[in-house]
Amino acid sequence: MNKRIDLGHMAPDFRLPDISGKNYSISDFAANPLWLIIFSCNHCPYVQAYEERIKKLQSDFRKEGLQIVAINANDAEKYSEDSFEEMKKRAAERQFNFLYLRDESQETAKAFGAAFTPELFLFNAERKLIYTGKIDDNWREPEKVQTKYLQNAIEEYLRGEEISVPETYAIGCTIKWKAD
Repeated sequence: MNKRIDLGHMAPDFRLPDISGKNYSISDFAANPLWLIIFSCNHCPYVQAYEERIKKLQSDFRKEGLQIVAINANDAEKYSEDSFEEMKKRAAERQFNFLYLRDESQETAKAFGAAFTPELFLFNAERKLIYTGKIDDNWREPEKVQTKYLQNAIEEYLRGEEISVPETYAIGCTIKWKAD
């Protein structure tokens, strides 16, 4: 397994299709001062539990220039619910307000060193990693969240402060890798 990229390192570039078929790479987000990559999928209960919170973060911080990009790298042959077609359905049903990209080759997930869904990588305007890990401290019960790690990191960055907790341990399902 590839090592997760370190804080302060640049985002690995990629070129991946979103559910509309349009390809995206880092340069497409040059105007966004904050850029969040979430390794995601359709079938993981952790991801499902966080979808509404992810949508709220995109809505709450869009004006400040946050762009959320979810990337599904799961093996769709073994996990058919993570296929490109199923991604389109889920995004429409759940009314995603963020981009949802497909990493069929799994090369992007490997370049980031991602291991879980959801696993987050927050980048600043220079595309340096400023926060990595999880969204908050209670995936099951949003109303009982004590610490909003991601939101705190975003707010601290926007205020020009050092991020107090720049790294947490991602929890969730493992990325479903293809057999080599």
